[in-house]
Amino acid sequence: MAGAEGPAGRQSELEPVVSLVDVLEEGSVKRQALYACSTCTPEGEEPAGICLACSYECHGSHKLFELYTKRNFRCDCGNSKFKNLECKLFPDKAKINSGNKYNDNFFGLYCICKRPYPDPEDEIPDEMIQCVVCEDWFHGRHLGAVPPESGDFQEMVCQACMKRCSFLWAYAAQLAVTKVSAEDDGLVLNVDGVGDQEVIKPENGDHQDSTLKEDVPEPGKDAVKEVKAEQTNEPCTSSSSESALQTAFKNQRLNTGSQSDCKLQELQAKHFIKKDAATYWPLNWRSKLCTCKDCMKMYGDLDVLFLTDEYDTVLAYENKGKVDQAADRTDPLMDTLNSMSRVQQVELICEYNDLKTELKDYLKRFADEGTVVKREDIQQFFEEFQSKKRRRVDGMQYYCS
Repeated sequence: MAGAEGPAGRQSELEPVVSLVDVLEEGSVKRQALYACSTCTPEGEEPAGICLACSYECHGSHKLFELYTKRNFRCDCGNSKFKNLECKLFPDKAKINSGNKYNDNFFGLYCICKRPYPDPEDEIPDEMIQCVVCEDWFHGRHLGAVPPESGDFQEMVCQACMKRCSFLWAYAAQLAVTKVSAEDDGLVLNVDGVGDQEVIKPENGDHQDSTLKEDVPEPGKDAVKEVKAEQTNEPCTSSSSESALQTAFKNQRLNTGSQSDCKLQELQAKHFIKKDAATYWPLNWRSKLCTCKDCMKMYGDLDVLFLTDEYDTVLAYENKGKVDQAADRTDPLMDTLNSMSRVQQVELICEYNDLKTELKDYLKRFADEGTVVKREDIQQFFEEFQSKKRRRVDGMQYYCS
């Protein structure tokens, strides 16, 4: 479950991904592990973040806060926020990184309660969960909605970010791990998502909208009204009236079809609710977001275009780390061995075992005598080893006796 563990204790998973690309190349890094140095930038100073490489090389003996990961961030080490420190890895840095975003995490404070983690004064066991939008960390009990007990969610959007990105409530009704439905507390939104309206439940169980609810235009309704208005002004035959109605319905269907290209509009046409609570989302929920022109503009205006990027997720970041780790652990000898036939593999392994045994016995003589192994001794060993090998091959019997 990504983002459901505390800000500390995940360093082993994050380290493989980090390289010196942050300090050696221009621009911010898409996602990286970050730290804040309270020795160099204590509370009251400007917030600053440093990369993993600088945490070792430039701040090894300092007091650091682990920030887990942040997106689109460039290391601040040695810039104008650090009065008496120059970055050892890349001294020639910009004075300020205007694209970086900061919050209370950079001073070791998290959640709406603005407390440190771990908190020595907090005796309540509670996990910390990171919001995928603002990337702050929150106690599960401070999110307005209890995290799913099964832990079967991949990402979380906090209360404040759900208010700012209110379009997500339309998706939450269909995609959230804990579905948000109108039956939860009787609060429903109209088609436009403007204004909270109460839903009255009659005795028969059906929902009946109160008089406060705005009328929702039905497809084709306005078109029919326009045709009827024309009919009252001008007399016409029955056939021409039917033809006009068919044309109106056809035009309405075309208009509806063009609007249906937007997934968000389709979802907003249904009843959904907004609550003062966080939401929990499953794996790959971002791929369900609409990417039409209007929605992409909205994401840009809200500064959440990253929600449409499949490689922005913490899971993608961790998977990249695992792949890089596996690549680093690749053994050239095993790769060569795997490329050989079965007979070649057996021969190579036998030769290796012979070499290992004889070299060990040869060097043991020097150890027992307390003498130094010289270059000439190693050359002599391999000459004798090759000679023995040739004698074994020359004396090999290639036929059955």
